[in-house]
Amino acid sequence: SCRIAYAVLSFGGFLKMGNKLFAIPWETLKVDTVKKEFVLHIDKSRLENATGFNKDSWPNMADPTFGSTLYRHYGFKPYWESAA
Repeated sequence: SCRIAYAVLSFGGFLKMGNKLFAIPWETLKVDTVKKEFVLHIDKSRLENATGFNKDSWPNMADPTFGSTLYRHYGFKPYWESAA
């Protein structure tokens, strides 16, 4: 079965200049069914202190170490560790 592990969002910069991309665990997103949008449910400081990347240099998101580090940064246990 397939499962979405990450979402990628753009954050920071000014007038879309200097924006960084951030991988975030899918679990940080909640659906607002009334407004029909996703809402990011994390403390802003976690995002500000996260390691970002630019659009031309993406991390290896298939690397389990990358995923485990990312999930723990946002306070989640990686779902693949629970399934093991």
